[in-house]
Amino acid sequence: MAFRGLAYVFAAALALVFLVILFVFERFAAAVAVLAMPLLAVTGVFAGLWLTGINLNITAMMGLTMIIGIVTEIAIFYYCELEEQQGQHEKFGDALIAAGIKRTRPIAMTTVAAILTLLPLAFALGQGSAMQQPLAVAIIAGLVLQLPLVLVVMPVFLRLLIGSKY
Repeated sequence: MAFRGLAYVFAAALALVFLVILFVFERFAAAVAVLAMPLLAVTGVFAGLWLTGINLNITAMMGLTMIIGIVTEIAIFYYCELEEQQGQHEKFGDALIAAGIKRTRPIAMTTVAAILTLLPLAFALGQGSAMQQPLAVAIIAGLVLQLPLVLVVMPVFLRLLIGSKY
């Protein structure tokens, strides 16, 4: 029963995030590109759980839901930087590259700091940490994948969805 409830929370989180992004950026293509990143990062979560031999449980589902928020936030930061760069560059491709260059360091530092913070839980070090291990593994796996997703895949999506209209 609790697992089904978390699945509903996961679906509601996706829907609400999409609506907020659509409302803020007023571009359907931008909302699709931004929301595609956490959806693709979810595959990293499942791969990380599978590689570590951890079953999908309630704790892992909480991590999965957290990845939706974390990766969406990083993708939004990239998109905001892109909007800022569009005013400074003639070509959309140049703005994509400039936004990527400007956001690479903060994205990488945030990702590495979060991963290093969660490693003791992921290795189940300390008393009671085995209970939170699926959460840590889920978040770490999603974060590992989010770095190339936001810096490489998202610009490609944006180029395909928006580039011809710029």
